[in-house]
Amino acid sequence: MINLPKFKNTKLFEQSFVHRSYLNETKQKLASNERLEFLGDSIISFVVSQSLYIKYPNFDEGILTNLRSLLVNTKSLAGCAKELDFGNYLKLSRGEEESRGRQNQSLLANSFEAFVGALFLDQGISQVSDFLNQILLPKADSYVKSKTFKDPKSLLQERVQSQKQTSPSYKVVNERGPAHAKTFTVGAYVGKILLGKGEGKSKQEAEENAAKEALIALGS
Repeated sequence: MINLPKFKNTKLFEQSFVHRSYLNETKQKLASNERLEFLGDSIISFVVSQSLYIKYPNFDEGILTNLRSLLVNTKSLAGCAKELDFGNYLKLSRGEEESRGRQNQSLLANSFEAFVGALFLDQGISQVSDFLNQILLPKADSYVKSKTFKDPKSLLQERVQSQKQTSPSYKVVNERGPAHAKTFTVGAYVGKILLGKGEGKSKQEAEENAAKEALIALGS
């Protein structure tokens, strides 16, 4: 397992794992990790973009964009968080605990973004680059070797446009669960025709799963 960088400001480290639901059940004066998550999202995108631009000089903008999307999507970041055992660091409400929040992809991905935001504030962009070069950026090589340049939504859009000169659309067809732990069901449509359905803890995840099912239906 990769060793986490040691923080100079341990409060930043701790804040990166505070889910907003926890604030209602503690007397401590804490801030949630949402602002750090906002910052970390941009920092990750910048570092990944810079790395891909330098490492793959022959790739055009479209391929670089798709590679970046594969690296920074919820599934990928949640995978990094699991590898680093971030689930055990999270401070959650009892409700989140009971709904398996420590295994929730969205919460794990958010905690990873928040951790990167905290690391940037604590030690700067150089340390963030070193960290992401260990845990996230090596995945790019496997995507390149397997030619997995494109996420399911991009592949579906290309497939549909090549045949029908239009774009697929996505619609939430069902939501279930409490506000803090919703599960979304999304349909992928071409016009009024439903090509596939997908579920996820976020609308983005559900859309990707719907696109996967649609690609299978189309024989891709």
